[in-house]
Amino acid sequence: MNDVNYSQKSEDYYRIEKVIRFVEQNFKSQPTLDELASSVHLSKYHFNRLFKRWVGISPMQFLQFLTLEYTKGKLEESQNLLDTSLDVGLSGSSRLHDLFVTFEAMTPGEFKKKGEGLNIEYAFQQSPFGQCLLAKTERGICHLGFVEDDDPAQALEALQKSWPEATLTENSKEVSPIVDHIFSRERTQKSKSFHLLLKGTNFQINVWRALLSIPRGRLVSYQDIAAYIGKPKAFRAAATAIAINPVGYMIPCHRVIAKTGRIHHYRWGSSRKKAILGWEATEEMGGFKAGV
Repeated sequence: MNDVNYSQKSEDYYRIEKVIRFVEQNFKSQPTLDELASSVHLSKYHFNRLFKRWVGISPMQFLQFLTLEYTKGKLEESQNLLDTSLDVGLSGSSRLHDLFVTFEAMTPGEFKKKGEGLNIEYAFQQSPFGQCLLAKTERGICHLGFVEDDDPAQALEALQKSWPEATLTENSKEVSPIVDHIFSRERTQKSKSFHLLLKGTNFQINVWRALLSIPRGRLVSYQDIAAYIGKPKAFRAAATAIAINPVGYMIPCHRVIAKTGRIHHYRWGSSRKKAILGWEATEEMGGFKAGV
C-alpha cells in the first residue's frame, strides 16, 4: 500500500469542488484568482498551495483543462480514436497511468438472481475525489461509487439496490488497500491489474467495454460510443448505460462528454467529473510533481 495521505487529498478535493462550482456559476464574469480564493475562504497564497498539494499545478493551469475551448480540442483529437484504440498508445506513455482492467459479465441466469448466493465485501474509503464506496466479490470488483452530500447511507443503499439478494459485509481491512492502489499515481506497466464483475444487459456490457477503450487524457462524445458499438442511432440509450456505470473511475465514463464540449451529466456530480478530468489531464501533460 502506498503512503499517500488520502484523507488530506479528500479534504482538499471538497474545497476544489466548491471552486469548480463557483466557476460554473460565475463563468460569464470570468472570476479572478483572488475571487476564486475568496470563494473557499483562503488567501491567494494558500489557494495556490491547496491546488499544488492536491494536483501539482496552479489553480489557473488546472482550470484551463475545463474550458470549452480545451474540451472541444480534445474531442477533435479523438476522432476515430475508438476504432484504433487497440493500436493507440498501448506501449507508450499515454497508457502508462491507465488502470489495467479486465472484466467478466454475469450470465443471464446469474443476472436474474440479483446477486443471490453472492458474498459482497465493501468499505468506505477516502480518495482524491472525496469519500468513495468500493465493493468486491471473489470474482472481482462489482461496485465503485462516490459519496454525495456527505451521506454514506445513500451510497450504501444504492449498492444494496444493485445487488438486492446478495450478502453484504463491511470489510475495511480487505477493501481499503484496493482503493488506495486504484488511485495511486505510482503506476508502471507491471502494476497489478484489476478484475471486475459486471451485471448488465448485453447492450450495457458493450457500452462499458467501449469505455475501457478510451485512454486517459482523451475525451469522446456519447455519439462516438454509440457508433463504436455499432448502434449510431442509439446514442441516448448509450448515454443511459454510461450514466448507470456501476464501477466509477475504473470504467471511465467520465471521459465521455457532450459533442458540444460541455462537461456534465455525471452520476456523482458534474463538478466531480470535471475534477477527475482535470486531474487526468494534468497527469498526461506531466504537470504533477508532488510525488503522488
